Amino acid sequence: MVSILNHKEAMIDHYINGILSAHPHLAKCDGQPIIYNKQQDPKLIPLLSGGGSGHEPSHIGFVGDGMLSAAVYGDIFTPPKSQEILAALRFLNKGKGVFVIIKNFEADIQEFKKAIQLARKEGIPVKYVISHDDISVEPKQNFQPRHRGLAGTILLHKILGEAARNGANLEDLEKIAFDIATEIATIGFATKSARLPQTEKPFFHLADNYISYGIGIHGEEGYRTVPFTSSEHLAVEITNKLQITFHWQEKEAFILLVNNLGTTTDLEQAIFLNDIKQLLDLEGLDIPFIKNGKYMTSLDMSGISVTLCRLKNPQWLTYLKAPTQAFAW
Repeated sequence: MVSILNHKEAMIDHYINGILSAHPHLAKCDGQPIIYNKQQDPKLIPLLSGGGSGHEPSHIGFVGDGMLSAAVYGDIFTPPKSQEILAALRFLNKGKGVFVIIKNFEADIQEFKKAIQLARKEGIPVKYVISHDDISVEPKQNFQPRHRGLAGTILLHKILGEAARNGANLEDLEKIAFDIATEIATIGFATKSARLPQTEKPFFHLADNYISYGIGIHGEEGYRTVPFTSSEHLAVEITNKLQITFHWQEKEAFILLVNNLGTTTDLEQAIFLNDIKQLLDLEGLDIPFIKNGKYMTSLDMSGISVTLCRLKNPQWLTYLKAPTQAFAW
């Protein structure tokens, strides 16, 4: 397959430059893989997130008023280095500190925590939350929950970003973040494995007309591979796993986010959305807010992830509906 690139080593820089040209509220720190909102209000607590590239439009697509103040980038599926994260914390701090959203991957946590420790030693107040919305399991480790940070992280970006815009301080953001993080669950499936640009080798083997349930955003294989039958069957499997997690009651309210993992067509995704929404309606759930699109991808993987967030606090819905500059929301 053809990858539309120039030089593989420069593709992230070229991507960022293209996005900056299309969205003038964004800028890049000189010499650092840090993209920030030029219009960030210095009186507000800034929000920082980031991670490896390959998940576009995450994380650059969620930088803007009402969401992230900045995102820090690493190479494909590789987190930024701690010194780069520390540079972002220094840059964003205007005296009131910085709030950080970290996805639950061992390498990400290691780099972000090291940067946070160094920043605190310099006197920069920093608080953080670790997003752990993945409810899939690891078959090689007695089917233990994986708890990776997946597309549900985007809901943290939006709700916390709007809370900060409404004047929340660091302690407020930490409390809201902990409340939200425990109410988010994500699970997905792939119809085609991701592959690195300019290579033919997939991250895992998936035969034609087969589905892998519980895949990750770094090309990880799922916990179960089965023949494809229909979109309705996919929706039943996903709904059952979410029900086991939430043990919901009739009339409970949930946010629904359906995320394209890379190259699934809009036609397929809307058909699947229709199926999953019908099942949630049959369960008697109230779904007052739906996001359907491409938010956190895994390069060219074909597949979809589904996120539900129990609407524990009605204020979260208000924050989700508020306008934002972030182009990917």
